[in-house]
Amino acid sequence: MLETIDLNKSLSKATYSKRMKELQEQLRRLQYDAKQAELPVVICLEGWDSSGKGTIIKKLTERLDPRLFKVHPGTPPSTLERHHHFLWRYQVELPNDGEMGIFDHSWYSRVLVERCDKVAKKKQWREAYQQINEFERLLTDDGTVIVKLWLQISKKEQAKRFRVALKSPLTKWKITKEYKRHHREYKKWTKAVEEMLAKTGCPAAPWSIIEATDLHWARVCVFETLVKRIEDALKFRRENPMAVSRTQAAVAARRLAHAKRADAEHDLAKAEEKASMNQPSEEMSHA
Repeated sequence: MLETIDLNKSLSKATYSKRMKELQEQLRRLQYDAKQAELPVVICLEGWDSSGKGTIIKKLTERLDPRLFKVHPGTPPSTLERHHHFLWRYQVELPNDGEMGIFDHSWYSRVLVERCDKVAKKKQWREAYQQINEFERLLTDDGTVIVKLWLQISKKEQAKRFRVALKSPLTKWKITKEYKRHHREYKKWTKAVEEMLAKTGCPAAPWSIIEATDLHWARVCVFETLVKRIEDALKFRRENPMAVSRTQAAVAARRLAHAKRADAEHDLAKAEEKASMNQPSEEMSHA
């Protein structure tokens, strides 16, 4: 799958600047629409080391209302979290209705980092695919929008970015021993990524593969994907107000349906009463 991706796609600086400004404003407006519609949005941002996840999150949060989103950085589980199922620590951080949760590395760490670094046993990460699918199915059935993004760069491009980062004292700290080891094991990681994409993509929560060689292209693609998914979800909510029973839209729709049903029953009773009054009596019919 990944070998068929065209990593040479790019945008000019002028095109990028114009389009990004439009998309940031569009996403900002959609954030308030999602709040009004009580629509929770979860963003799973995954990708290679140095693929640009940090700068994308920065762009995402520049224009958004900080009251309505939260960024969750990928960190190893704490002692407490290790005593629970691996999904627990993500479940307790899910956004409220009308809010957005951005996960910089998400529950997919189980089938990527923990698998490739042999933190999780083979049985654990193999079982995780079905567990993740069931978890996401529960969320999407309950009205959550899940946007899953994989930022793809080549091994050559990754090495280039490592060299650039190591030249600056402001960024060289990012290139850790783990980053270097992951780079050497690029082929092994590619196999894990391919399997993840194949086993956890579904219509309700599909993967979007972002060509990330050109950072301008990658950022615009991420924003366009988010805008499209949120717009589609809002349209579905408007057309199906009772899809999520706890929302105010569902409450209003139920009240309206109840009122219409009561009116229909009242009209039927009036019609039956009128019909019975107009029906001739038995004596008159014999006469």
